[in-house]
Amino acid sequence: MSQTLEARRFQAPADGRIDAQMKTAFGEDGFLVLDGFASADDIAALNGEIDRLLAKAEAPDRPTVFGDHAGDRYFLESGDQVRFFFEPGAIDEAGRPTRALLSALNKIGHNLHDRNETFDNFLRSPKFFGLADSLGQAEAVLMQSMVIFKQPDIGAAVNWHQDATFLRTEPHSVLGLWLALESADRTNGCLYAIPGGHRGPLRKWFGRVGADLDQLDMRDIDTSPYDVDRAVALEAEEGTLVLLHGFLPHMSTANTSPRSRRALTLHVVDGTLPYEDSNWLQRQANDPARRFDSHSTNGAHQ
Repeated sequence: MSQTLEARRFQAPADGRIDAQMKTAFGEDGFLVLDGFASADDIAALNGEIDRLLAKAEAPDRPTVFGDHAGDRYFLESGDQVRFFFEPGAIDEAGRPTRALLSALNKIGHNLHDRNETFDNFLRSPKFFGLADSLGQAEAVLMQSMVIFKQPDIGAAVNWHQDATFLRTEPHSVLGLWLALESADRTNGCLYAIPGGHRGPLRKWFGRVGADLDQLDMRDIDTSPYDVDRAVALEAEEGTLVLLHGFLPHMSTANTSPRSRRALTLHVVDGTLPYEDSNWLQRQANDPARRFDSHSTNGAHQ
């Protein structure tokens, strides 16, 4: 990976709406780094709510390890729920947690934006709506939200991937939004991306298969390699937002440092386009995905 190339960075607009220069950078690079998107108060509130969720949760006897989740119904049925997934390094050979929940999790997902009032209020603020509205999607709807942990010493790497592998419309429209809840740098597992890599093909397909679409499978579509020598580090202070094109190859390294790294990751799609039944993430017919400007009215907050 490149040690000389630097990612372009911009100060986040007060109203969230990206300007022509930012749109050009996003079109050329496939990512956009917006420093100062979330305030210190916002970050403190989100981290406080995460701590509250963890304090009241109980670790299961047989936790689901992220990375070994593809055949697990706990994962398959989590698209409209708030569920907990563990780091491989926090589980012993018998499948039991070896440390407290706070330092054992890989992520919380996948519907914090509808099931939790703090996240609902934050994500459906005018600033997020302004960002979504300025991106050009006819109707940007929130499909997925996750808190991603990189636990000190054991935070696992995330291999090169494209978000459109996992969430698909016809045509493709998924966008990733990655918000630093703690500072992320080269020592504790920051993102890396390949500038312009979004202009390449989609490499893999992940989704539901089988007669009842109740199994998950990963398939190769294109085996051409990523140009990883051109990758740049997307280091981020707390409150920095990174926008990711659905075809952009990106990854994060393992956290072998004594510092934790938390991030809030969102995925949005254009709600006017057909959403494939083979997508792994599905919602109940009476609880459809909603826009950034549509607050929860179904009483489902925890």
